[in-house]
Amino acid sequence: MAQLTKTIAEQRPDDAALIDADGERTWRELDDRVNRLVNGLRARGLATGDTVAIVAGNRREWFELAMACAHGGWTYVPVNWHWVADELAYVFDDAEVVAVFADGRYAAEIAAALADERGAGVRLVVDLDGATELVGDARTVAYEAVVAEGDPAEPEEQRLGGPMFYTSGTTGRPKGVRGSLSGNTELTPDIMQLVAGGFAQWLPIPGRTLLCGPVYHSAQWAFSFLPMIGGSSVVMQHKYDSAGVLDLIDRYGVTNVHLVPTQMKRLVDLPDDVKRGYDGTSLQVVWHGAAPCPPKVKQALIEWWGPKITEYYGSTEGSIISVISSEEWLAKGGSVGKPVTTVEVIVVDEAGNRLGIGQEGTLYFRNLMGMGFTYHKDEAKTAAAHLEPGVFTTGDVGYLDDDGYLWLSDRRIDMIISGGVNIYPAEIEGVLAVHPAVADVAVIGVPDDEFGEQVKAVVQVAEGVEPSDELSAELIAYCREHLAGYKAPKTVDYVAEIPRTGTGKIQKKPLRDPYWAGRDRRI
Repeated sequence: MAQLTKTIAEQRPDDAALIDADGERTWRELDDRVNRLVNGLRARGLATGDTVAIVAGNRREWFELAMACAHGGWTYVPVNWHWVADELAYVFDDAEVVAVFADGRYAAEIAAALADERGAGVRLVVDLDGATELVGDARTVAYEAVVAEGDPAEPEEQRLGGPMFYTSGTTGRPKGVRGSLSGNTELTPDIMQLVAGGFAQWLPIPGRTLLCGPVYHSAQWAFSFLPMIGGSSVVMQHKYDSAGVLDLIDRYGVTNVHLVPTQMKRLVDLPDDVKRGYDGTSLQVVWHGAAPCPPKVKQALIEWWGPKITEYYGSTEGSIISVISSEEWLAKGGSVGKPVTTVEVIVVDEAGNRLGIGQEGTLYFRNLMGMGFTYHKDEAKTAAAHLEPGVFTTGDVGYLDDDGYLWLSDRRIDMIISGGVNIYPAEIEGVLAVHPAVADVAVIGVPDDEFGEQVKAVVQVAEGVEPSDELSAELIAYCREHLAGYKAPKTVDYVAEIPRTGTGKIQKKPLRDPYWAGRDRRI
């Protein structure tokens, strides 16, 4: 049996480990299938240290594959299923992916990406839904065939594999974040149990976890996969539905769930009759993060569900940095909490000088456990994110108060967080800049009551072009052709000239300020 599930499978063989819309997988079945996957994929040529991509929704197979990678020594890239073929092909090439695990729902874009020359390095395509026509060549095999052909014996030479999440870059293309668990083949899988054990201080483990956000997001992965290693079963919803979340909590006795502010607002906005039908007594802990939550929304959810809501501040690169309970938040509304014991917060000014209590500056963090990260194939970006070795920034501006609580006030790096998803304007600007109607463009984040921020394009039209609603619709559609839909601007405004510095850098502050006037935060 595979190390990470061996004890659980022996003690609770017939309990459900994974539950999705199509059925359940027991711990015994999970353990057996992980063994077969590791051995079956090795037989098909996957070697320790290889990188694979998972382009799939929230489904049982995703967790089986992640567990198999953890034992096979493979780095896996959790791919955003909204991405179009060009975005997929870029990641296949940049990450040096040798195998792609494909959900049939995204077959068209995956096939187009694999047909691109940047997909030529992919040697194996595993169709999770059993088809073998995805690519139309010998690379494709059915997932269940790999499972059936794999040896059920515990795999030999188990080495640690883990995720490399791609986060969009300020220079346009996404960059892979290599953390301490990203396929560190010098380690064995049991190190993952130590990391997962840290979640026991925050979650009821073993318990029953609800996954209702995309597992390709690092937070959703951490708050579902890591508890599973500790023995928590995972109930998953592929497409978010608030009423469905309430039903799943009650039906399966869910004990913990991770939410983003947009989901919280949609729950609060449910009709009263739907809310009255919800019991919720099994639910013990609700974690939320990824973006600032409107205070009225959080207050309303606490009033409805009780003081079960715990907020965290963190990032893909730095994991959890600070936490704040419901009780603390009610007393310190607006703070993102006290730093966790494994993180040191450092506030610096423009010159890199350290600042004192109450002084606002760029926030840097040191992981006291020595866990760090690098950006895949980008030493310059890695260096730019660090003040010194082991001390990194998320690009946020803030301060520590007299009681040790962390407060955020602004964002120094050019990033938009919409619905808990990081969006980097440079990528969108790069697409719009080549449209013949655009002379210059800036993409900014503006307030949105549901999503926190929304993407707005500010356009200087080319000579002879007149701004119009039709042009705005054309520009938005153009973005959707070349980028995932969530990156496309929701609205377009027009200016006579995009303000730039003498060196040509866009001055976004004067463009953003009018939209954020009267708000407590600038993010």
